Amino acid sequence: MRGLTIVVTRPRAQASRLAGWIAEQGGEPLIFPLLEISPVIDPAPLQAAIMRLGDYSLAIFISPNAVDFSVPAILARQAWPLGLRAVAIGQSSVARLARYGIGHVLAPADRFDSEALLELPEMRRAGVAGKRVLIFRGNGGRELLADTLRERGAEVDAVSCYQRSAPADAAPLQALWRSGQLDALTISSSEGLRNLVGLLDAPANACLRGTPMFVPHQRIAELAHALAMRRVILTGAADAGIIAALCSHDWQRS
Repeated sequence: MRGLTIVVTRPRAQASRLAGWIAEQGGEPLIFPLLEISPVIDPAPLQAAIMRLGDYSLAIFISPNAVDFSVPAILARQAWPLGLRAVAIGQSSVARLARYGIGHVLAPADRFDSEALLELPEMRRAGVAGKRVLIFRGNGGRELLADTLRERGAEVDAVSCYQRSAPADAAPLQALWRSGQLDALTISSSEGLRNLVGLLDAPANACLRGTPMFVPHQRIAELAHALAMRRVILTGAADAGIIAALCSHDWQRS
């Protein structure tokens, strides 16, 4: 990868590991978050949920951002309730929870999405029926997790603890494409990909469609193909999967 410019589009707080690895391999990582993460404008719903935290059996964290924007507020008010099981979709969130002293976290071991979480025995109807569940998440997003748990008999509340927004423009990427210096992108969310397509002008979108795009989830790959992306590489999950795919990619043919 020596001399190759590879764009890392994770939110800034989660981009350093992948960018650092690219740099170690001689590449030129460009951190360009396609989702800007910030606190919610109105923190009252989060504070109200924290006040009722002891009423719940399960607390689900959708992402590392959900952990970082909720757990400090929780621990500033009270200790983590003894009877509350923490649940996470991905191992990055598990690691984040551990930093705050929260262990015994329920999480999928392989795939890191809502579907994988819902397949765990503890999340099936027998495990959640009659229980109260609180989901910490960002604004918007899919309702699959909450809706499925309600169908299985759980009483589910969801609270936004951070908000996602698109960057103001993509001028740095467009400049690199114009000069022929953008070699690949890593795309870690469908929402981020939609944001990117919406930010680019027509010539840059044409360049995007022909640029190698490394994506760690089938759902993102399907969206990329639907948007006429021609060089989509489906990787394994999370940073480890992206790194393995970047390492094994035939850059000479690219």
